[in-house]
Amino acid sequence: MIEEPPLLTIRRRPSPAAVPPHPLFRDAPTGWLVDAMDGRGAMDAAIKPLAPEVAGMRRFVGTALTCWCGPNDNLALMAAVSLAEPGDVIVAASEGFGGAGMAGDLVAGMARNRGVAAIVTDGMVRDREGVTAVVMPVFCRGVTPNSCVRSGPGTVGLPIVVGGLPVNAGDLVVGDGDGIVVVPQDRLDDVGRRLASIAAAERDAESAVRAGQMERPEIAALLASDRVRWIA
Repeated sequence: MIEEPPLLTIRRRPSPAAVPPHPLFRDAPTGWLVDAMDGRGAMDAAIKPLAPEVAGMRRFVGTALTCWCGPNDNLALMAAVSLAEPGDVIVAASEGFGGAGMAGDLVAGMARNRGVAAIVTDGMVRDREGVTAVVMPVFCRGVTPNSCVRSGPGTVGLPIVVGGLPVNAGDLVVGDGDGIVVVPQDRLDDVGRRLASIAAAERDAESAVRAGQMERPEIAALLASDRVRWIA
């Protein structure tokens, strides 16, 4: 017989929310961060900004405050809002449930009042117009008018999986129009160093294209080599 679980299991914070260790994280496109992590690190492509047309809702950087809600429930998300600190990104796992919204304008408004940087979920949300009026960055799988229950069980501050990625409290979470990237906390220094080189290379490449470049030199060299077989 399974013992009745507690409604919430919450891991206490060991320290205040972490600050991104490299200033480039603040403005780097998610694609650069992925390049700094060997081509991986993005959540499922279906998780996108709720209102990308609103400047204040399509870009954020912050520290993960994780919560697992399960499908059709947002008790843990509500607890996470109560426990959030300025700069947190509330990352809510709902197992991709599409039948009801995890949050709406009131949840977004309370999160904004606490200084939360963004809400990210692998599920749905509701009240698009209201959330947009709050100008809280919300990234989700879609929108539905349906509402969920608030019954638990759930967790806050424990490891979760969202959009195919493991996420731990304290990880860096970055969102923009392309999607969501998670940088594990123990990789922040390494990724920050690599990001500086990638930013320089990207800017050089962009300058070359603006100056009229029509192909990458390495591709031109390959096409001119004996490693390509041409057929009629």
